[in-house]
Amino acid sequence: MADYFKSEDLKKFGDIGRVNKDLADNFFGYYNSVMKAGALSEREKALIALAVAHAQKCPYCIDAYTTSCLEKGADEAQMSEAVHVASAMLAGITLVHSVQMMNHIDSKSL
Repeated sequence: MADYFKSEDLKKFGDIGRVNKDLADNFFGYYNSVMKAGALSEREKALIALAVAHAQKCPYCIDAYTTSCLEKGADEAQMSEAVHVASAMLAGITLVHSVQMMNHIDSKSL
């Protein structure tokens, strides 16, 4: 069975505008503006993007932002730490929702 994810497909991302060029151009314009250095450096933004890529489980983004992080001077320890931050956030977000469960249990127990 062929794999769903093919790393070479990442090169086709620029083709997303083949049916609606205006929307794709708007997206890429916004994306490129966001990823430029500002209050955060391009390296810091790439590390954030790498962490989000892992949290959202996007293999295309993981490949792209691993490369971007390396190109922008991040090392493996920094990239790994960013991924751990995303992991800790996801765990905390999952666990804090248990308050909803506890509230529901408490409302049924009264």
